[in-house]
Amino acid sequence: QVQLVESGGGLVQAGGSLRLSCAASGRTFSSYAMGWFRQAPGKEREFVAGITWSSRVTSYIDSVKGRFTVSRDNTKNTVYLQMNSLKPEDTAVYYCAVERYARTIVVSKTQERYEYWGQGTQVTVSS
Repeated sequence: QVQLVESGGGLVQAGGSLRLSCAASGRTFSSYAMGWFRQAPGKEREFVAGITWSSRVTSYIDSVKGRFTVSRDNTKNTVYLQMNSLKPEDTAVYYCAVERYARTIVVSKTQERYEYWGQGTQVTVSS
């Protein structure tokens, strides 16, 4: 039984920081890329950041480049999203997900390429 649990969300002021964690259980995902997505009220879910199984490649949407950093610890079966210089427009529910195919060398931004999803954690940034 695969389970992904996000944590670390909360309420912060603009300019602040949060570190999200996604802990996986039921399977080891050390051979799979992992991604972070977010969904703001009234908007579609969008790709935010991702990292390949080897951590050799990371990918970010333009709006978070230089502010967010994705990393992983395969010994803990966990992926992280460090979010700095947060803006009100970052407010959303953040989800982690696991790539469908093992040992890909690129990070997919397509939701259909991710097989397992967490329940999400709320991030709220006040102005």
